[in-house]
Amino acid sequence: MFHGLSAFPLTPTDEDGVDESAVAELVARLDRAGVDSIGALGSTGGYAYLSREQRRRVAQVAVRAAGDTPVLVGIGALRTADVLRHAEDAQRAGAAAVLLAPVSYQPLTDDEVYGLYADVAAELSVPLCVYDNPGTTHVVFSDELHGRIAELPAVGSIKIPATPPEPAQARARVARLRAVLPDRVTIGVSGDPAGAGGLLAGCDAWYSVLGGLWPQVCLAITRAARAGDDDGAHRLSDRLAPLWELFARHGSLRVVSAIAEQAGLIGTPNLPRPLLPLPAEARRHVAAVVEELTPELSEPPGRA
Repeated sequence: MFHGLSAFPLTPTDEDGVDESAVAELVARLDRAGVDSIGALGSTGGYAYLSREQRRRVAQVAVRAAGDTPVLVGIGALRTADVLRHAEDAQRAGAAAVLLAPVSYQPLTDDEVYGLYADVAAELSVPLCVYDNPGTTHVVFSDELHGRIAELPAVGSIKIPATPPEPAQARARVARLRAVLPDRVTIGVSGDPAGAGGLLAGCDAWYSVLGGLWPQVCLAITRAARAGDDDGAHRLSDRLAPLWELFARHGSLRVVSAIAEQAGLIGTPNLPRPLLPLPAEARRHVAAVVEELTPELSEPPGRA
């Protein structure tokens, strides 16, 4: 399941809790679109803002709504004991794999990061994807640490940050990491503007925020890149440059939340406080970008 397009949908949330029916519809759209896997409770899924019970329910709803599409469930938390509880809940819900970022408040040493993954891996009956996301965790993985963690039998994939934009540098980055990993461990790229480049550089998967909302165009990028069609993959990705600019300016979670709300996929408000929706001017900008892009995309961001 750690190949191709892994689409990460929102978890529509307000101060009253999670909108489970909206979660189910967002996930079902991805199953119908034919994505390779679905990432529930990733960063876009707001896992860090949800209680254990809310996360347990989201995992259950997502697995049911996903049909035959495998579901990857995020289990990150500050304490190892809580990570283990989330892992248990995800497995009981039927998750095909779990996604773990080393969430921290105190800076973690390499031994502490390794210890987290070793403790969790020892308790798993499903594969684990290592989530390397220094922008939120402030943990910087060395290739040596990645290689050490990847020797744990449960590890099936590593989700890395965006690869360099220059193709030769991107290929070199992926090759350096590949050299320290067992053959069974795949590499997936995140950071949507780098999706095409990462796949063309040799990554096996694209862990995509936009894929959770616009799966068809992201599938087209993924298939072109995996077929070695450099021009086709970059052409499709470059068409989305206005969205990538919005992601950089406002954060992808706020932007895809605004798009999903404007499309009627989720209600409003839909972000857990202290997160706030985009201000009115930014929302108008998002709407204008979506209107401009929608006729060119194979699927508009509405109900499938």
